[in-house]
Amino acid sequence: MKENNEIDTREVVIRVDNVKKSFKSYKDKATSFKERFVNPSRGKHEDVMVLKGISFEVHKGEAIGIIGKNGCGKSSLFRLILGEQTEAAGKIWRGLGLKISYVSQDTSHLRGSLREYARAFQVEEHLICALLRKLDFSREQLEKPLEALSQGQKKKVLIARSLCEQAHLYLWDEPLNYVDVYSRIQIQELILKFQPTMVFVEHDAEFADRVADQILMMNPATGRSQIRY
Repeated sequence: MKENNEIDTREVVIRVDNVKKSFKSYKDKATSFKERFVNPSRGKHEDVMVLKGISFEVHKGEAIGIIGKNGCGKSSLFRLILGEQTEAAGKIWRGLGLKISYVSQDTSHLRGSLREYARAFQVEEHLICALLRKLDFSREQLEKPLEALSQGQKKKVLIARSLCEQAHLYLWDEPLNYVDVYSRIQIQELILKFQPTMVFVEHDAEFADRVADQILMMNPATGRSQIRY
């Protein structure tokens, strides 16, 4: 993956240019190295393309929603943007010193108190508490250990923490999973009010239409994408 850090973050925050990504699919997976050594034919594979020429750019203050079925490469694209994966063709340009605030699908890492969590991410506790109150947290829930919260409450903690962070780009991977309808409306209003620069994956088409300036439709059959304005 080639990178170029000479982008003016006041305009284009990130640019994805003709990115292609494939993975190896083994028809008959060997269960051990010994098996594969004794019977090499079991290690045969085919390359499956999940991203085939994905291109888009994100401008400051713009929100881009990514919509597509499971297996179309949305998570792979996010890992490439985050720099967690580099094995792909094409180019991703990032602004110099680009800071990304990431909301993952996974909440299993949430442990301890909200105060400890806020301190770990260097965000002000009173701000994250105020946002969670707006997202229908009771005072008692704010005092609970994070691991004792419901899945929907944990997602709200991730979203509130992200909104408290000072970042150039907010990258949210299915943020509304398990989140109630009332809180979805509140999150939508917060995004429209503060207009963070963001890329998000979401299956809620109504939310995406209201929040996004552009929709990137990803096709799992072809690996290609189409921008909808």
